[in-house]
Amino acid sequence: MNFLSLIEAKRDGQVFTTEQIRQIVSNYTAGNIPDYQMASLLMAIYFQGLNTKETSALTLAMRDSGDVLRFPNDPRPLVDKHSTGGVGDKVSLPLAPLLACLGFRVPMISGRGLGITGGTLDKLESISGLSTALPVEKIVSIVQTVGCVICGQTAQMVPADKGLYALRDVTGTVPSIPLITASILSKKLAENLDALVLDVKFGAAAFMPTIDKADELAQAMVKLGIECGVNTRALVTNMDRPLGRAAGNWLEVKESVDCLEGKGPSDLEELVIAFAATLLLQTKKAIHLKEARAQAVACLASGRPRQKWDEMIVAQGGDLEVFNRKLAREHTAPVVVELSAEVDGFLAKVNPRVIGEVVRDLGGGRFTKETIINHDVGIDMLLPAGEDVSFDTVLCRVHATDKAQAETALARLKSAFEFSELQPTLPPLIQKVVQM
Repeated sequence: MNFLSLIEAKRDGQVFTTEQIRQIVSNYTAGNIPDYQMASLLMAIYFQGLNTKETSALTLAMRDSGDVLRFPNDPRPLVDKHSTGGVGDKVSLPLAPLLACLGFRVPMISGRGLGITGGTLDKLESISGLSTALPVEKIVSIVQTVGCVICGQTAQMVPADKGLYALRDVTGTVPSIPLITASILSKKLAENLDALVLDVKFGAAAFMPTIDKADELAQAMVKLGIECGVNTRALVTNMDRPLGRAAGNWLEVKESVDCLEGKGPSDLEELVIAFAATLLLQTKKAIHLKEARAQAVACLASGRPRQKWDEMIVAQGGDLEVFNRKLAREHTAPVVVELSAEVDGFLAKVNPRVIGEVVRDLGGGRFTKETIINHDVGIDMLLPAGEDVSFDTVLCRVHATDKAQAETALARLKSAFEFSELQPTLPPLIQKVVQM
């Protein structure tokens, strides 16, 4: 294979064949293509794009670069949900056990956070003893017996994506819709799903800044997912405000348990129910949205998903006794301080980007992949936008390692909250449903 000629072809806007794309992926995964040449090809793709057929071929070639999960015949559909990421986005944690109790199998392969976007695996690893690094056989076993698992991809799953994403991250080629689509869907297709629902976020703390860009990505992923044989839908959701009232790994786990116990914030519960209902419709377990929502609401209220959560924790090696003792504590960080309002009126806006940056700088996020996470720091008791406030109303609490760090965080957080004399009208959390 003359790789230079392929770089030149894409640079000049030519279309690759399926076989050319398969050769590119297989040769790169085998170490036969140097990073500098692959980086050059990625830049050519960034500028020239890939058509639908090329993107589909790339996705499937990446999926087939490693292990694919194989499950025995079972009447329970295999489903999953993927989010493009946001501040306070812990939907996957309560959703997985809810879906298991609704009669699904959920092999939820998740990722870590980088920058201000929290990672599902980092949150779970705040639970003592729990492992997110599971071999393929264990993943399949837990899914079959418990009904759900939340773990990371194995070293043998979609290895092409690991190398390509690392290159995109350092070459300015991340914001390419065909490359984003192939990266996300290759991992999900490796789960052998029957149905997939996507949470494509836009706004101040989202990868896509506008609803139009988010819609473009959602349309591309839904179309490609369906072409690859997976019933796929997407919800385009607002990330101009934090999700829930907590941001930070352990604090988000606690809030997820609150949700499973019927005590969670309304916006978190809204998304959990919406994604569960969407999958019920996709798999024809419900015919109408009203029926699907009613099923999801009743199941969540039954308490069974809370029990299923405990089963999943134990199956993944978590120490349930230690977990429950930790849950009973009000906080686990050494220092907790409150930020209070200094005005009367209404809370008009809570900037999620500032919230995410503060959590990251407290030690709850990463600057690099090598950063060691502090699971106990973060922010909770976040007052949602639209609330009536008066002098001394608590806007949030900071959980920090020491007083100096907490004071620095408080000073920065003041800029995250904006106030008005009139009650603001907030846009809907779910802006659009994308389906073919």
